[in-house]
Amino acid sequence: MRKLFPILTAVLLCGATGMAFAHNCPNEMKAIDAKLSTKPALSQDDAAKVAKLRADGEAYHKAGNHDEAMKSLLEAKKILGI
Repeated sequence: MRKLFPILTAVLLCGATGMAFAHNCPNEMKAIDAKLSTKPALSQDDAAKVAKLRADGEAYHKAGNHDEAMKSLLEAKKILGI
């Protein structure tokens, strides 16, 4: 029983971490939207790519695919320099 407790604690913490990332998608979208509202100087290609990545990230988030959502949203933030 003494060995089982640390294992269960580790599993619980890993699960909590996953849920925290899942709920971070909206914050990433808000950061992208805030940056876009300042009208950053982007090429047409970069602006289109950011818009697509932002939309894809939201779609993945709504579908419950938070890993892909974060990947798309972080790529958009990278292009925006945030």
